[in-house]
Amino acid sequence: MQVIPVLDVKNARVVRGLMGDRANYRPIETPLATSPEPLDVARGLLDLHPFEALYIADLDAIDGLVVAGVVGEGEERRRRGEPDAELMAALVAAHPGVTLWLDAGVASYDEAMAIEALPGVLCVVGSESVEDAEIVRQLAEETDLALSLDFRGDVFLGPPELLEDESLWPDTLIVMTLAKVGSGAGPDVARLAEIVARAGARRVFAAGGVRGPEDLAVLKEMGVAGALVATALHDGRITAEDLAGLAG
Repeated sequence: MQVIPVLDVKNARVVRGLMGDRANYRPIETPLATSPEPLDVARGLLDLHPFEALYIADLDAIDGLVVAGVVGEGEERRRRGEPDAELMAALVAAHPGVTLWLDAGVASYDEAMAIEALPGVLCVVGSESVEDAEIVRQLAEETDLALSLDFRGDVFLGPPELLEDESLWPDTLIVMTLAKVGSGAGPDVARLAEIVARAGARRVFAAGGVRGPEDLAVLKEMGVAGALVATALHDGRITAEDLAGLAG
């Protein structure tokens, strides 16, 4: 069972995700770091445990503009799907050997391949952002990526074919239940069981609602390969000892 810490980054700060309500995310306060700066938070997480990967949700890119530019009182905003390459490079330099799973809201093949070209970075394609299901098929044939199947409640976000047609799925899947992010409500076990049953040999990762080591044990028993976790790490409900036990 692989645990991957999540850093939701907005305005160059790590924020605390809560039920997918991105407009109201606020800078994180955590005993693991002295500030919400991404490099500081990443360092604190990796001091807790030698994680193999970190998941970066670049919220400025996910919620970005169709065309980058100035909006309201001179505020500059990035284009949707345009990653913060400077931050990625700084994180890779600070933590060589740690893979960064990056969701920057890519919509197109070219945007995904631009992220794939960043050293040390794995592109996450979110179903809520991608323009067309066939883009995922093409990417899966040409490169490594993770496909995030995004749900808000019972509603699937994105091209319906991505949920209905398993032949489109790459080797790595994320089941993202946005309404459970930061909620402490527990993972969406029923939906995860359905995807695992359909996924065959693919790796399935749970995202949203993990409360502690008991949830991780349940997921592992179900055949889930890993979980994306944030709040339970910062709140101390998943400890260094728990993580060492999972790795052992």
